[in-house]
Amino acid sequence: MSRAMDGGRAVVRRPDVPLRSLLPLALFFLLALVFPFLPLGERAEYLLQIAFFTLVAGVLALSWDILARSGQVSLAHAAFYGLGAYGFALLSKALPWFLAMPVAALLAGLVSLILGAVTMRLSGMYFAIATLAFTEVVRTIIQNLPEATAGGANGLLVPALLGGNARAQYFLAFGILLFTALVSLAIRRSRLHHAFAAIRQGEETARVLGVSIVKYKLLAFFISSFLAALGGVLYAGKTFFINPLETFSLANSIAPLTTSIFGGLYTTLGPILGATVLRVAEEILHNYIKTGYLVVYGLVLMLSILWLPRGLMGLFKRGKHGGDV
Repeated sequence: MSRAMDGGRAVVRRPDVPLRSLLPLALFFLLALVFPFLPLGERAEYLLQIAFFTLVAGVLALSWDILARSGQVSLAHAAFYGLGAYGFALLSKALPWFLAMPVAALLAGLVSLILGAVTMRLSGMYFAIATLAFTEVVRTIIQNLPEATAGGANGLLVPALLGGNARAQYFLAFGILLFTALVSLAIRRSRLHHAFAAIRQGEETARVLGVSIVKYKLLAFFISSFLAALGGVLYAGKTFFINPLETFSLANSIAPLTTSIFGGLYTTLGPILGATVLRVAEEILHNYIKTGYLVVYGLVLMLSILWLPRGLMGLFKRGKHGGDV
């Protein structure tokens, strides 16, 4: 951590985030805020739906990136996304949606602490495999619960968020993405940023510097899983129906990973920008190439990552203080 001497005492300085570097992020949210009011024509409802799921993809990607900043490359994001969706579906039978949503996310966050504690000694490929196995375990448990409780393999009907009002749902997703971005910026602004970076670069070195490995790794897991679960709530409340196969799909773990890499790792704007570009590109390809568009999409994504090792954020000039926002 950055230190300076003040009257003989060591003072830990918080990382600086230049306000100028926040302008692109502010511009994104401004455009997203006015999007529903644009003259979108006959396809307004369709475009609003795409924009909604783009915001959800942004939440997932940014929440995954927060965990990756502590050096933990997790494939359990689908598990917490699914736990958020199922938690909301079950809790909303007894609670209003505005209580069911945070409680479902909190429960998913608490489950992540168990996974984080169990996998604390693992790293790299072994950690990734363990988190992937955890997702399969959770999916199997949900799938084998009594149908009267969780719908079994057939799935579960979910009450529509905000009465199914598409514009209101969009602004709810906008608010959650904004909240996720503020959490990310708060981490960037706080000492957590340096603690996560020190752990990522080497746990032994971090330990020598006095960083509590257990504390910060579990905290990263909890924050990331809580936010991912909010994304799952949005998905469930929008689609009105969830099933274990789709909700806990491996794609829901891989997509945030590739999106963050494509947009720019360890930044706030990068994963959001990556989610926007990839979601729009996917829709365009789907409209013009009905068959095999996913092959073309995958090739474009692969080539983009190869040519842009720092992601889309690499196109921007690095900040004066050595930190991309």
